[in-house]
Amino acid sequence: MDYGLTEEQVMIQDMCRQISEEKIKPVREQFDESGEFPREIFDLFAQSDLCGLYIEEKYGGMGGGVMELVVAVEELSKVCSGIALSVAATALGTFPIIIHGSDEQKKKFLPPIASGQSLAAFGLTEANAGSDAAGIQTTAIKDGDEYVLNGTKQWITNGGEADIYTIIAMTNKAKGPRGASAFIVEKGTPGFDFGKKENKMGIRASVTRELIFQDCRIPKENLLGKEGLGFIIAMKTLDQSRPGVAAQALGIAAGALDEAVKYSRERRQFGKSISSFQGVQFMLADMATQVEAARALIYQVARWVDGGAKNVSKMSAMCKLYASDVAMKVTVDAVQIFGGYGYMKEYPVEKMMRDAKITQIYEGTNQIQREVIALNLIKEAAAKKA
Repeated sequence: MDYGLTEEQVMIQDMCRQISEEKIKPVREQFDESGEFPREIFDLFAQSDLCGLYIEEKYGGMGGGVMELVVAVEELSKVCSGIALSVAATALGTFPIIIHGSDEQKKKFLPPIASGQSLAAFGLTEANAGSDAAGIQTTAIKDGDEYVLNGTKQWITNGGEADIYTIIAMTNKAKGPRGASAFIVEKGTPGFDFGKKENKMGIRASVTRELIFQDCRIPKENLLGKEGLGFIIAMKTLDQSRPGVAAQALGIAAGALDEAVKYSRERRQFGKSISSFQGVQFMLADMATQVEAARALIYQVARWVDGGAKNVSKMSAMCKLYASDVAMKVTVDAVQIFGGYGYMKEYPVEKMMRDAKITQIYEGTNQIQREVIALNLIKEAAAKKA
């Protein structure tokens, strides 16, 4: 379908497709096996101006928005979503600064992110505070002109590789969610360290680590907004970033569909290609329909977010929920079409199936997305009745 992409968005799409085919595809298996961070490829993203797509021009970015990010992440994820995540996760860590950063904070932290000199990461999840973000235990106690951070963040994408971290910590536990605040913490700050690199099922080219704060002192100027806004900043950040996760899921599904169609034409059984069998055709038809429906929803939501819509929580949750469920179903079906070969690591669809699973889990499980959607529906119904 023609989604009315601008000339610049088509250029982004074409460039990401070229990088994926020429630079990522030859090494995706290597990085999946090693679990190493693809620093050279990220540097190529930086040289191609992909790191600042959603950052204002006055801070060194390209002046685009969520839509530009979605287009890039989808195309890169068709080949390797783990490598694509270096861009998407940096956006997640950057959105809090874009949303609530002062001009001084933006001038300091956004240009190095836009240029690709620095990666970013977002620190919300803890051992006992995943879907229950209000259960955060990490604290930030004000001491003169500084805040002292203590606690641990878990399963942080880009952990250890990123240079700039946006962290949600409690400044007043007695206030519950209203006692959370958001901070910018730079790598190398005394008292800020990292745990072991996690050995994951999928997205293995993306590094995941714990963030450990032990009497970590940061200047009060690194507070985002004001005290007590942390939970609001976190939720607004996820509203902006979930279309990016959806785009990752979409890219995985679209890549798996392409591989399945190609293989079905090459694989011969009973004297003809398996693409001539109605059972396979029906699977491909369902896969293609689901991928296209996910794309239509994601693109519309991304444009809606960029247009400044005030309440995007429901639709943002919908696109993340639908696209990630599609990614899981389409990749499982792709493995089925490949048969025994699909279960082997020499073929890309088993990796795609492993990569797809995390999109149903991170940045809010799909059960949480359904809760967000339902609560917004109920709230809207109540408002109409009133």
